[in-house]
Amino acid sequence: MTAKATPHGRHRISRAVAEVRATLAEVGELPLWSMPAPEAAVTLTELAKLKSQVAALELRLAKHAQTQHVEAASGATSTAAWLAVATHATRRDASRTMRLAGQLDTMPVVARALGRGDLLLEQAEVIARAIDKLPDGTDPQIREQAQAKLVDLAQHHDAKDLTVFGNRILDIVSPEVGEAAEAKALEREEREAEKACKLTMLDDGEGRTHGRFVIPTLHAEALKKALFAHAALTHDKVTSQTLGQAFCDYILRYPADRLPQRGGVNATVVVTIPLAVLEGRLAACELDTGTRISPGAARRLACEAGLIPAVLDGQSQVLDLGRTRRLFTTPQRIALGLEQKTCRSEGCDRPASTCEAHHRVRWTDGGNTDLRDGVLLCPSHHQRAHDPAYKTAYLPTGKVQFHRRT
Repeated sequence: MTAKATPHGRHRISRAVAEVRATLAEVGELPLWSMPAPEAAVTLTELAKLKSQVAALELRLAKHAQTQHVEAASGATSTAAWLAVATHATRRDASRTMRLAGQLDTMPVVARALGRGDLLLEQAEVIARAIDKLPDGTDPQIREQAQAKLVDLAQHHDAKDLTVFGNRILDIVSPEVGEAAEAKALEREEREAEKACKLTMLDDGEGRTHGRFVIPTLHAEALKKALFAHAALTHDKVTSQTLGQAFCDYILRYPADRLPQRGGVNATVVVTIPLAVLEGRLAACELDTGTRISPGAARRLACEAGLIPAVLDGQSQVLDLGRTRRLFTTPQRIALGLEQKTCRSEGCDRPASTCEAHHRVRWTDGGNTDLRDGVLLCPSHHQRAHDPAYKTAYLPTGKVQFHRRT
């Protein structure tokens, strides 16, 4: 259908937008002192509906602009790219607008509700995502019922609640279809969450480490429950700060005997503590990772589970390394880690915590299980040390060289 030209050669919608802007410009700076509270409340809710109507019109126009290829005149690569430049929006926001415009073009029930002001834009986005997530092959009638139900729920629920309803919408409008679809969707989400699982930590050099992590929601809920319980037990009020403190306690109090073994040693933190510290004098201490800590922190850590204090005398000789025993005993293994820091194979920098203790002279050849005869090697180089195809050389620097026998 061809729109009639206005006397000024402008579409009625274009003219309406100009008139609304002109009207708002006239009243935009009027004083509000004479507006009573009830009227202010009504006007705010009406403005929210007006914003929704404007958003609906914007999305319709964005979709129309895409079909008209408005970007062609400027050489922009896409309508979203053109929109970002024309409106000074970020590419992210412009792409978001174009994506929602495309979605609502196929969801007339949601588009009409937004156009009437019955939905907030945020609610419309949530509904659009929920409908898009419905399984391929879902009956069009069920899709329409899902739209209508979510629009109805939006009259009493915000976008956060709608997200929950949207994830279960098939259970509401078509239970027999929803149960199987939900099971498949959950399996897919869990697989994707496991693939996306990651943790990053950055030391800022000022005694603080900042981090980000992505973990499956199942594990996040378990962590959240544990931290909230710990924070509520030890603090009057649960805040972001008390949760952070609870997280620190959670890490330090994890049972050492539950930690995995590697090379005969639990994945514990070893604190090198000069004897002067335990006697109350000031001296910096060091973790086996090389991080320096205060003497006060070291004295506290010496009493914590999962942390092993290595007490040194004035000549930096190890006085005490705990009481556990194993082949190369755990104290010996820890002492080797403190001394050697990394795999001793030349060119390898795998940390001591991932290495295994190796005898310079094999036990079967009369070697002794003592610190002088111990050398740390990562699993691959430890395997090479026992490989008859290689000759092992111990250098004066303490490093180890491997040469293939000819």
